[in-house]
Amino acid sequence: MALDSITLYHLIQELKPLLLGTRIDKIQQPEKEEVHILLRSAGRNLRLLLNAGSTSPRIHITNENKKNPVSPPMFCMILRKHLESGKIINIVQVGLERVVTITVQNYNERGDLQDYHLHLEIMGKHSNLILVDPQAGTILDGIRRYSHLVSRHREVLPGRPYIAPPPQNKADLVQHEEQFVSILLQYPLEKKISDALVSLFNGISPELAGEIIARAGLSQDTVLDFCGEIDLNRIYQAYSYFLIQKDRVSVKPCLYFPSRRETLPVAFSFVAYEQFSGLSAVETGSLNEAVCLFYLKKTQHGHTEAKRGSLRKVVNDHYGHQNKKNTIYQDTITKANKGLGYQKFGELLTANLYLLSPGLKEITVEDYTDPDYRPLTIPLDPAISGIENAKRYFKLYNKSKSTIRNTQPLLETASEEMDYLQSLLVSIDQAAGNEELNEIHQELIDQGYITGKHDRKASAKKKEPDKHSMPHLYCSKTGKAIIVGRNNRQNDRMTWREAKPSDLWLHVKKIPGSHVIIPLAEDQEFPDDETLLDAAALAVYFSQARGSSQVPVDYTHVKQIKKPRGAKPGMVVYEQNWSLLITPGEDTVERLLGTEREQSWQNNL
Repeated sequence: MALDSITLYHLIQELKPLLLGTRIDKIQQPEKEEVHILLRSAGRNLRLLLNAGSTSPRIHITNENKKNPVSPPMFCMILRKHLESGKIINIVQVGLERVVTITVQNYNERGDLQDYHLHLEIMGKHSNLILVDPQAGTILDGIRRYSHLVSRHREVLPGRPYIAPPPQNKADLVQHEEQFVSILLQYPLEKKISDALVSLFNGISPELAGEIIARAGLSQDTVLDFCGEIDLNRIYQAYSYFLIQKDRVSVKPCLYFPSRRETLPVAFSFVAYEQFSGLSAVETGSLNEAVCLFYLKKTQHGHTEAKRGSLRKVVNDHYGHQNKKNTIYQDTITKANKGLGYQKFGELLTANLYLLSPGLKEITVEDYTDPDYRPLTIPLDPAISGIENAKRYFKLYNKSKSTIRNTQPLLETASEEMDYLQSLLVSIDQAAGNEELNEIHQELIDQGYITGKHDRKASAKKKEPDKHSMPHLYCSKTGKAIIVGRNNRQNDRMTWREAKPSDLWLHVKKIPGSHVIIPLAEDQEFPDDETLLDAAALAVYFSQARGSSQVPVDYTHVKQIKKPRGAKPGMVVYEQNWSLLITPGEDTVERLLGTEREQSWQNNL
């Protein structure tokens, strides 16, 4: 969701009392297209974020302190030269455009007090942040420079005159319903109303158009031709509420999440939007807080997904390598198994040496190992004697047997490696955030899948205390605790360090997944049936079998679990266990996931 014009209007109204009169203490440019302006006034300090990137252009106050480059970019140096120590005297939105102009009063090189305009143009891939000398009307610099080779409308280069972005030729605030309807009916009647609103009227984004349609009581897919007079009247009333009467709107900002469990918001608004009524809404203390948190979560999610993709590529590369080895070993054993039949050839030739004569290319003998004594034809090398042919077949048999004996451990090792890598992929896909992914990253370092500079960093960190995430903690239907590991290292820690020997341990059968522990009292052998079924449902959910039906789940006591010497993290063996087949219902999973102890999302602001 983008920061649209009407939301920007209310955001500027909220920020203006906070920013006016503040002094610019420091300017930083932590990212290529993002500037942080550190402000100070009596008794408080603020950090104003201005982003002119193509994906998330925005303005808001933030507490996030990003790492700065060693050498400040040229644009940052220009801003520092003209704006540092200056005072913000005005901040305005240009009409209903997504252009914000910050006016800063500061002394120029001659020591004269003058104004500078900092224009933030929020226009998707054409966004920009431009510093202008309003007295001369010229550009001092832009965070994105381009010439007429890129844009025929204007150039953004130092010394060039500042030209505002081209107008969109849409209708501005329409005060009369008749004029509004007249403009609306100029649009093709077979098109959707939402498309017409976005195309014809200034200040309306797709989200706002959807909300206008929702408040008019119409479907989002309604076409213009299906609208009657009453429908058009309701559309205008909703349009008037958001745009004509915008100063009378009581701002109650909201963040919207797909569900109560999700931590990545999908939208924000300055008032509760009816079109998002199916989502989980969370009210925030201010519109700035909603905007800040939305983009913070979006940025964190982007970094998390990038790290997830990087780890997945490492594991997939190693899995592909092991899979090739596994195929080679299987082919080798298959071919060697065919060579085991040479033992019979050698034995039959030895028993029939008296029938062999030099120069024979084959011989047919009775197969005494066959109940029916059927004849068997054995190929011979005519250049050697019968006994030497027998020895040759025994040699081929011994070679095949040796090949199987030597290759079988390699095949088992490759298969175990593939199982382990599959478990890593499950952990990577189900990791909730950076903390869990960092643990998986460290596990890859420990197991030698990532080498070089990572190893040196890891060895340097070994002196620090071992920091790790906490496992999932859920409550069964009867209120009993169920603990679920997040990754292999945590699985080991739960099973071998934290669980008691008498606790119950669950895992999907021969499928990569998390260890599940049900803590039990010393005199308790099994939990109640509801808790056991809930724990099994979680074992399936946190495994590669998520979404499958009739999944076998093994359960036994922790004291029955063994870890082979040299086994990979999370890998265990057990002999005594019970099993059950389970198809977790969506309602059951939702209920269990809803019982997890949650951290406040507000802590991330």
